[in-house]
Amino acid sequence: MMPVPPLDGFDDIRDSDLVALVEKARGSIAYNATLTVARADQARRDADRAQAAAAETERDKTAGARAKLARNARRRDLIREVIENEPAAPENIQHLHSVLALCGLPYREPKGATNFFREYGRNTLAINAGRLTNPISGDMELQGLPYGPKARLLLLHLCTEAVKQRSPKIEVAHSLSGFIRDMGFPVTGGDRGTLKQFKEQLNRLAACSMQIGLWDGSRASTLNVPPFRQLDVWLPLNAHPDQGLLWSSTITFQTDFFDNLLQHALPVDIRAARAFAGSARQLDLLFWVGYRLSRLERPLRLTWDNLYKQFGSENGSIRSFRQEFRKDVAHLTEVFPRLRLTLDENGMQLLPSDQKDLLVPPKAVLANRRARAKG
Repeated sequence: MMPVPPLDGFDDIRDSDLVALVEKARGSIAYNATLTVARADQARRDADRAQAAAAETERDKTAGARAKLARNARRRDLIREVIENEPAAPENIQHLHSVLALCGLPYREPKGATNFFREYGRNTLAINAGRLTNPISGDMELQGLPYGPKARLLLLHLCTEAVKQRSPKIEVAHSLSGFIRDMGFPVTGGDRGTLKQFKEQLNRLAACSMQIGLWDGSRASTLNVPPFRQLDVWLPLNAHPDQGLLWSSTITFQTDFFDNLLQHALPVDIRAARAFAGSARQLDLLFWVGYRLSRLERPLRLTWDNLYKQFGSENGSIRSFRQEFRKDVAHLTEVFPRLRLTLDENGMQLLPSDQKDLLVPPKAVLANRRARAKG
């Protein structure tokens, strides 16, 4: 309401509708009661306006400070604000096989290598590069090993669809271009464009085979599988972004891999994954912390040697790794400031935290999910 000159003797009532209300009651038996109500309404409105003005000032200040940040820092700050103010909805939660989360793919392209091995504790992962048939030439062409953040995001998306649809044969609804945009990347063509980069990783994932080793201290099992039994895809790497290439309409996971995925699916908030979509190691750190927090009951301490074996295999030295890893942890805690994770000269300490500090389901939820998967 627009303010008007205050009533004579009542300069605390200014809004036109309240002034009119009091004037109408003047001289009546209800005048004093009307005046009291009008004053209370005016005070409440003034407080609301002051609060809104303060919030607007704070938003302007935040926007100004954010505009000065580098692109990735700006993205992390935006996502932190969203996560703090909007609880994770079911559509925000995606899933990844926990062994892939713990052991991870190569960070960079392993030049000339056709196999890759990584272990973490009682879990091991071995990946072998495979071949796809070129639909133009008919040749079986070696695809190389999947690597980097884009392969991780693709696996996260495909594993999520399998868990969500509760079927090894999944319908993939949108285009590759739409997926790339959803992850926060521009859709660009050419030799260095994002379309080529994502297509290459999808081809490599479609062709590779994996060995997943699990050991519980008394029993061991090894799963020898390609992740996908059928993925009708050969995405030409030189296509134009305006072509709007679709994924294969259906993708079929190998049955053993799918069954194992249901038992070992790690929930991940996709909003957080977007914050680190440009860094393979930061994604691995996000996945790893999520896995550890969902099971952590006492403080976890890891030395720098432990951390180097887990996250630094592709750094030239532990010294350079320590410098880079400190930055990675700082970025993670930017998005999750309540996360009780610290680094010192001896290594890392991770303390049990409230589950919402990294948006992972409580242990009871995980247990129920495993029970449903076994049923």
